[in-house]
Amino acid sequence: MNADITRPRRLALFNALENNQIILIFANSEQEGIEKFHQDNHFLYFTGIMVPDAVYCLGKLQNRQIEHLFIQRGIPEREVWDGKKLSAEEAKSSTGMESVKYLDEFYTYLNSYCPGTEKIWSNIGNPQIGKPLNYPSFMLKPLRKIFPAITIESINNLVRGMRSIKSEWEINQMQKAINLTGDGFLDVLHQAKTGMMEYELEAILYYRMQRNGVQKWGFAPIIAAGINATTLHYKQNNSCIAENDIVLMDIGASYLNYSADITRCFPVNGRFTARQKAVYDEVLGIQKAIIDTVKPGVSLTFLNERTNELMQEALIRLGLIQTKEEFRRYYMHSISHHLGMDTHDLGARDSILESGNVITVEPGIYIPEEKLGIRIEDDILVTEDGHVNLSSHIPKEIAELEAIRQEALK
Repeated sequence: MNADITRPRRLALFNALENNQIILIFANSEQEGIEKFHQDNHFLYFTGIMVPDAVYCLGKLQNRQIEHLFIQRGIPEREVWDGKKLSAEEAKSSTGMESVKYLDEFYTYLNSYCPGTEKIWSNIGNPQIGKPLNYPSFMLKPLRKIFPAITIESINNLVRGMRSIKSEWEINQMQKAINLTGDGFLDVLHQAKTGMMEYELEAILYYRMQRNGVQKWGFAPIIAAGINATTLHYKQNNSCIAENDIVLMDIGASYLNYSADITRCFPVNGRFTARQKAVYDEVLGIQKAIIDTVKPGVSLTFLNERTNELMQEALIRLGLIQTKEEFRRYYMHSISHHLGMDTHDLGARDSILESGNVITVEPGIYIPEEKLGIRIEDDILVTEDGHVNLSSHIPKEIAELEAIRQEALK
């Protein structure tokens, strides 16, 4: 991600500002010795740099643009321990910004801008009472006391439309994440065996990611065998896989902070039972019908309503419910969400689809009394004349899944 990509984004961001407003986007703080550094998505989107403890400042004050990048100042004595910090000249070159300052100057500059500022947009997320402040909220805490008249609002509300329309470059990064996720799923299809632990399958997937230089999931992977697949956000991944289990895998690699989100199911013994096949066929049929509906101008609300109708009919056919009103017993979630740098990206849940959106389509049926959960999920790009399934190459047809599994078990 270079200046040619991020500079137009910053221009669009400036044009979205009203007079006497400032944007402050904080990079993630490095958790020394705890985990590998992962950049804040907003900061990376507008600067393109993977450095911790930095701040991007963009403002429109008295109709005049201000723009600074604040980075850590290098300390020569610490280089033997931590390596060299990004220099001001390197930051200017990689971001295309003219003004690069040091983090110890940040409050001085901010203090000079605050008297003429009415609103600050920042990546504060959704602070919650009873939980610690995140890093941006902590950094802005002094400002709330000294300049209480300044409104501080989440930048999500300002950049939602911008980030939900993906450029060709962004789609390429998402495709890489999807392809890598699909390769990992195929690894599992070829290596899974009855008696393995769920976390062993997770390790197979993570090995594939590491071999390709990717070290972070887009979200915590769900590897759920048998009844565990009926828990929507199952994360323990610590159960033994039994002979007749269907394994549900909701997984997604993160490539340059762009996330895949794929769900596939397969029979560990190589064959679906008649009942498992019937449930799987219903979910797959619903998914295909909804994917066929995706195009510009269609709302996520409509996709949800249509899914509910199809799901009601399917559950009645399966003998799970008697009346349509009962369908939420076996299908509890919505059909779709926007996908991008965040797995649940910034597009609104009731948005009208536009060309450049990437969304998931993920119906599921969950039957605890039968120890069976089926969900099938693909990542769909909305195009000018319809859609493209970015994950269509990842096996999901029953015959294909059984063939791969049976060959692997020989």
